[in-house]
Amino acid sequence: MEHSATPLIPVYQLGLDDQISPVVSLDEMIEQNLANLGLPQFIQVILISLLLIFESQQTFISVYTDEEPTWHCINNTTTCSSSSDICTLSKSAWAWDRPSDTTIISDWSLECAGSSILSGLPSSCFFIGCLLGGLALSTLGDSSSLGRKKLLFLSCFAMSITALATIFANNIWIYSTIRFVAGFFRAPIMTSVIVLLSEMVSKRWRGQVVIIGFTFFSFGLVSLPAVAYLSRGSSWKMLYVWTSIPSIVCCIIIYPFISESPRWLFIHGHEAEAMAVLKRLASRSNYQSDYGLESCCLSNMPPKAKNVIPKLDLYSSLKDLFNRKWALRRLLTIMALAFGIGVVYFGLLLGVGNLSFNIYLSLAFNGLLDIPAYLLTFILIERWSRKSSILTFCILSGTCSAICVAIGDEQEVLQIGLELASFFSACVAFNVLLVFGTELFTTCVRNSTTSLVRQAVNLGAAFSPVLISAGRQNEFLSFGVFGLVVFCFGFFVVFLPETIGVTLCDTLDQQEYFKTGGELC
Repeated sequence: MEHSATPLIPVYQLGLDDQISPVVSLDEMIEQNLANLGLPQFIQVILISLLLIFESQQTFISVYTDEEPTWHCINNTTTCSSSSDICTLSKSAWAWDRPSDTTIISDWSLECAGSSILSGLPSSCFFIGCLLGGLALSTLGDSSSLGRKKLLFLSCFAMSITALATIFANNIWIYSTIRFVAGFFRAPIMTSVIVLLSEMVSKRWRGQVVIIGFTFFSFGLVSLPAVAYLSRGSSWKMLYVWTSIPSIVCCIIIYPFISESPRWLFIHGHEAEAMAVLKRLASRSNYQSDYGLESCCLSNMPPKAKNVIPKLDLYSSLKDLFNRKWALRRLLTIMALAFGIGVVYFGLLLGVGNLSFNIYLSLAFNGLLDIPAYLLTFILIERWSRKSSILTFCILSGTCSAICVAIGDEQEVLQIGLELASFFSACVAFNVLLVFGTELFTTCVRNSTTSLVRQAVNLGAAFSPVLISAGRQNEFLSFGVFGLVVFCFGFFVVFLPETIGVTLCDTLDQQEYFKTGGELC
């Protein structure tokens, strides 16, 4: 393997008397000692990815808890029929098909609340909470006070506790507030998992381990319909119980077994701990190489070089990024792209109830389709450019979603097939986007920028419940708008640089140095 990585402290920043021959960059050290995905690394990947199961369940739980339930006439008369407006009927003329506490709509008598938007309020509040939580918590993963690991577990634990507290809600306003708080704490989970996974392995395995994390997210999506179906006769509050308690227990059990990112430890001055993590993760053959840990730059780096390594305070990394026009332009461009993908990705999942198909099977089929989408992504990130992949699948998703509206409800099988094709394409674009986002920025701001990209996705998701509610009267306002948005916003990717196979930089100065030289670090 070539050792072409650039030293963390470039030679041009040091005096001649400080230059020593054995200086090895952080990236080179990781590449050599973590070149193979060994058992210790694989166990870390699995344990970290487990948390995405619970994040997925809390994200889409409203599909069932906030569902508009079915009803029937008690006595079929001229005044009551299946086509009647439920709000014009006497309460004694009809009844719910299931117990009234199975969803919030029937539990709190929201069926005639006066606006279909009210039923979508909790979901919108959840994603607005995700948006604000991402903005407020995004830099904590990059700051010296918390880091990737602690932020991940604190966020997941707080989200789960809040989800459990949902059982105390007795009206839609309290319920929406609790969902907002749950969304606030949920915001950094996916970002922290992606960044932590990508920084625990070498460049060769970076994309693959992130896809493993996505697969666990899909497991959560597939398991949710099963849990909801088994508890379909129980109160909607029980669904929160069955999904939140396992998450709380999991956070407590696996926390001691997870390691912090060695990259984060190094740039924040925890050299000894970073070395210990690398030693635990490195396979025996790599550890005994010429670039072994004992001979690396951490023990031989001159004092002047160590002083150049940035010690980042809270929000300092983002301030530095915003002061560089090229970096800010890159961030805003990928956030626009993420917004478009977020609208269609979450809109299609949350809107399965608008289709004339079984709601449990619809979400299960979409969740199962996630898995081949991840497998395809696994192949694409190795063989096809990030930009071409995202653009192609955004166009496919938009086209299928638009055709889904054009054919209408008459052809039910074809409609669900097009919806699945649209979601499959959106899922692949979403997966590649998350990998792409981690590669566009440096270690010192990667958690922050990846989180901001996720918040752009959440902003798109926050619009979806409103569009879904409007789409119950006019289908174009849901699936038609989804397709149009992802088709148009997908073209933002052409303004971004390609990142396949690039070396991750650790500081913005380093990335800017290589950028001006015509290369992407």
